[in-house]
Amino acid sequence: MKKIALINGHPNAAAFNFGLAAAYKAGAEEAGAEVREIVIRALDFNPNLQFGYQQRMEWEPDLVKAWETIQWADHLVWVHPVWWGGLPAITKGFIDRLFLPGMAFRYRENSVWWDKLLKGKTGHIMTTLDQPGIFYWLYFGRPSVNQLKKSTLEFCGVKPVKVSYFGIIKTADAATRQQWLNKARQLGQRLK
Repeated sequence: MKKIALINGHPNAAAFNFGLAAAYKAGAEEAGAEVREIVIRALDFNPNLQFGYQQRMEWEPDLVKAWETIQWADHLVWVHPVWWGGLPAITKGFIDRLFLPGMAFRYRENSVWWDKLLKGKTGHIMTTLDQPGIFYWLYFGRPSVNQLKKSTLEFCGVKPVKVSYFGIIKTADAATRQQWLNKARQLGQRLK
């Protein structure tokens, strides 16, 4: 049975991202996967890594539980909007607080190389946009994807990481949104 951590990074519970996450979860459960959700907006934690890596901040209970879910999972599915080309601040803060040296990766002594401590996991990013995904990729260079996929997940050993774009959100009618929900459900059914 595939174990999936479904991580929702939208700070607004009324956002379309919650519908995408629910559709993906329904499809994955239909396919026999076990899904545990992490809704970042609902967690009680300080998103500011206020000392950088110079001083350890103790994890709040919600972060401890979130990390246990990430370690438990075979597959990490991230659902988030793109704002100003990047991740919402609370999602970035969640990553800053959890994906720490010694936890998600380990620097090697006297080396520029590191050990990837999340090897064996796969990932999928489902992101909403107010522009076509191809435009975000070709014109802007998809900065949020590069940050989450390459600089975080793959840096820590999660591979492969697939990406699905959903947009243009602001102009989408009900029929288009339903097509996207169907697509999210199918992604879950295929356990991607």
